[in-house]
Formats: sequence, C-alpha cells, structure tokens
Amino acid sequence: MEVIHPGLYSSIQDLGRYSFRNIGVPVSGVMDEFHGKLANRLLGNDENKAVLELTLQGGSFRFHKPTQIAITGAGLSPLLNNHLVRLNSVISVTENDVLQFGKPTYGVRAYIAVKGGFQTEEVLQSRSFYEGITQKGVIEKGDTLSYLEETKHIHTLTHVAIRSDIFKEIAIEVYEGPEFELLTKKQQQKLFNTEFTIGLNNRMAYQLEETIENAIPSIITSAVLPGTIQLTPSGKLIILMKDCQTTGGYPRILQLSDKSISVLSQKHAKNAVRFTKLSVL
Repeated sequence: MEVIHPGLYSSIQDLGRYSFRNIGVPVSGVMDEFHGKLANRLLGNDENKAVLELTLQGGSFRFHKPTQIAITGAGLSPLLNNHLVRLNSVISVTENDVLQFGKPTYGVRAYIAVKGGFQTEEVLQSRSFYEGITQKGVIEKGDTLSYLEETKHIHTLTHVAIRSDIFKEIAIEVYEGPEFELLTKKQQQKLFNTEFTIGLNNRMAYQLEETIENAIPSIITSAVLPGTIQLTPSGKLIILMKDCQTTGGYPRILQLSDKSISVLSQKHAKNAVRFTKLSVL
C-alpha cells in the first residue's frame, strides 16, 4: 500500500511489546484496543496483526495488490475511489484503488486493517512504531506498507453496527492507584466529583487542565503503566498512554481500565471527562 499522503500522525501498531519493560522499552501499540481489535476480527485476522492507526487526518493511500480491508474507530469520512465506504465492514480493494479520508466527524483515531495484517518491520516481537525502537515513528509520503496478496475474500456484506455516541461518553473508569490512600478524603472526593477538561495530549500522555491540591511528596521512582494517572507537585494530573515511560517519580493516584484507555484515546483537547471508581474483586 503506497502512502500518497500520510495524514497528520499515522503509524503502524499492533497490541504492543510487553516483554521488554525491564530494559525501559514502552508498550506502544494501538491507543484504542477495542477498535484496533475489531478491525482485525472483521477480516478473520488474529487480534495482534499490525494495523494502521490514523489520528484526526487520515491521508490517502494506493493499493498495489488486491486484498480486503476494514476501517474502524473515528469517523474520518473514508472514500474508496471517491465513493464513501462504511466503517466497521469488510471492503474489497483491487490494484490501483485509492483510499482517502475527508473531514473528521467524530472521534480522534481510526484504524485500517488488511487481510493478514501489514507485514512491516518487526522489532522486539512487535511491529508497533516507536521512534528509537523502530526506524521511524510515523509513516511518510512515498512509504510502501507491505501486505499479503489476498484473492479468497470474505463476504463483503460483513458489518458490525457500532453506536457513534460511544465517542461522546465522558465516564472514565478507574481503579485506585498505589498512592491513592495518601490523598486526603477531601482530595479523593474532588477527584470523583470534578468534571475535568483534556489539555495537551498525544500517544505518550494526556494532561488535564484542572488541578488537585497536592501535599504528597515525590515517591521513589516506581513502575508505571499505560493508564496510570500521576499527580504532579503543581497539582496537575497526567494520564499516561501507550507510548509512556516505564517508571516515574510522581504519585500514582489512579489507574485506568483497558476500556477507559480506549475511550480516552478518542477524546480531543477541551473534551470533558469524569472519573468513576471500579472495585477490585
């Protein structure tokens, strides 16, 4: 698949690399696991096959071999040869077909899966892009993304209905973090009674604009994960995402569920979120 225009921030991702955190290698992988896995399931792929993650602006691509694709996640107005195509369905493509994306209508990240998965470089048991681990962090104009030619097609009427209102959900499910009990009761209540506003964000972390008064001292550098919420000395909350570091020295007051990482990954700056607490059984 030839990259005619790469879009704003597009990268190859699978479910990430999980066996190398002890040497400081981030997990990476698809930000929205629900829609990344769905794209592969529609095609009968293993859930861990590499997909193309698009962010806000999708770009355009030319196929050089016949295959089937599925597009899931954010509504980025996909067009195949200038004809609108449905999300969450199986789409057959032939040689020289052009896929392009238009105006974003909802959500932030969309996923393109191909039958058999993209056959790009594998490093440390994953094809997920992460600059410094893989040769590049994003795709570029002129790149060629390899895939296996596919002539035995799944029925193209295969389709899954996904409600677009899930992209408007503001509830973010969280567990208590290791340092949660160091907060006062008033601070704990504020965490769950405040509607927070998303500020600067990327694949590494989401910052929230509102603050929580912080009197907790810095902790000994300890393990962090995608979904860990850190409380900085200034009272800012930082939600770590898939490209986050493996350790940190800020108190870890909350931890997002896997579902909530997917929900949050589809939020824009200035969107609102509210934390809801989950119990550990």
